[in-house]
Formats: sequence, C-alpha cells, structure tokens
Amino acid sequence: MPSRAETPVHGDPGLQPERTDMAWGRTMLSLAVAGAVFLRWTTHHGWFTAPLVGACVITATAINLTRKPRFHRAINGIRHESIPPCITSIAAVSASVVVLAALGIWTVLFLPVQQ
Repeated sequence: MPSRAETPVHGDPGLQPERTDMAWGRTMLSLAVAGAVFLRWTTHHGWFTAPLVGACVITATAINLTRKPRFHRAINGIRHESIPPCITSIAAVSASVVVLAALGIWTVLFLPVQQ
C-alpha cells in the first residue's frame, strides 16, 4: 500500500481500494506460506519441490510489484465511476494457484518419499 503522503484521495467511505489492496496482500502472504510448505517437502520429495517454491516466490513477487498500480487504478476508477476488471491479474493468479495445487497433489500422491 502506498505511503500516506502519496496516497490519492477518493470519496469512497467504504475504503474499497484499501480493502482490495489488503486482500491482494493476504493472497501474497498465502503464496509465501505455500512456498514455505513446499520448501519443507524438499527433504521428503527431493529436487522436484524447488520449482514449486520458485513459482510461489515469483507469483508472490509479481503480486507485490503490481499492488501500487492496481491501487491507483482502483482510486481513479472510483473517481470516474467506472472500473474495468483486472482480468489479466486474476487469471494469472488463478492459473498459478491451480497449477501449484495440482503439482502439490501430484507430489504427495505419486513421488516416492526419500528416506
């Protein structure tokens, strides 16, 4: 979230841009936690978990890097009373989560556990 000095003003008393920004922050934190869980699997499933950790880190970093432009876009949308949906961001995060979940399930069910 931008600092208070550079935050543009909007007239939404429900603070929708701020709540949406916090939701993206929670998504980023969830991906970081999933990456930590995948990292813990390294001792059990070997090298295969490294790309899973990398994908989590890349997705979380991408979310963090796009938070500020998304926040300003939402504020401008409130000012102009029209906000087109962020289809690209939502589709990218959804695809990433589905792929990570599928690979995580595949890892648990089909990769042998190393002793």
